[in-house]
Amino acid sequence: MALFIAVDVAPELARDSAAAKKLAEVCPVDIFKVGGAGALEVVEKNLDECTLCELCLAVGKPGQVSVRKLYDDGARLERRA
Repeated sequence: MALFIAVDVAPELARDSAAAKKLAEVCPVDIFKVGGAGALEVVEKNLDECTLCELCLAVGKPGQVSVRKLYDDGARLERRA
């Protein structure tokens, strides 16, 4: 399967159960889910469903969640402020 995007989540945010729950709630295409011990898991099979809505970028501090467009030389979408 060819992927068109990659999602990067800072480790400290991925371990935060409240943030994991929020990411799972805001994503309209179920890229995120809450795994064991409340930690965040990225559902890789759903990555290509990303609509670039940027809702996940609002969770956590600026730069803690980013979406890399692999088809655009890795251009990043991330909250700056």
